[in-house]
Amino acid sequence: MATQAERRAATIRAILDAARRLFVAHGFANTSIDAIAEQAGVAKGAVYHHFDSKEQIFHRVFEEMTGDLASRIPPAARAGKDLLDRIARGTLKYLATISSDEFRQVLLIDGPAVLGWQKWREIDQRYFGATMQGPIDPAVRARVSDREIEALGHLIAGAMTEAALVCATSENRQRTARDLSAALVRMLAQFVGPRAGDN
Repeated sequence: MATQAERRAATIRAILDAARRLFVAHGFANTSIDAIAEQAGVAKGAVYHHFDSKEQIFHRVFEEMTGDLASRIPPAARAGKDLLDRIARGTLKYLATISSDEFRQVLLIDGPAVLGWQKWREIDQRYFGATMQGPIDPAVRARVSDREIEALGHLIAGAMTEAALVCATSENRQRTARDLSAALVRMLAQFVGPRAGDN
């Protein structure tokens, strides 16, 4: 027989899973607590017993979805032959995935509006802030200072945020993701790309 804690966890999980499906399909504004309760198979009172508001549910769903997205990016980013290739692969994977039907509505359209720009960026930074960290080619280290690399990381994060938002509203999201990731790599090539004489 399930314990009270197990039943509580199961109810919360059902609510979050139902909310995620509805937020993805219909958006935050068009999803009601009644719909979430019905989809989860629980009473409306049960939803309010565990969550104070629809915004609180959305926050939890957003966090979980951001974690899901982050878990899909590193393999592509690690597979490149050098830093520039890793950036190219990681950027394309990130933009193509976050602008897909699975993530677009919640993470890019509703996220900033419901959570507020500051909270949205804070969560994004927590999951993706270290994306540019990791092994830097020795030849690149020799010509680019740590301060420049740190500054470049901030600029890339800003560019990625803007690129994701552009992809979210594009008529051809996958093509836009390819175009933007290619443009970003061309911009970065002068800083982190291989040069003649680099070993």
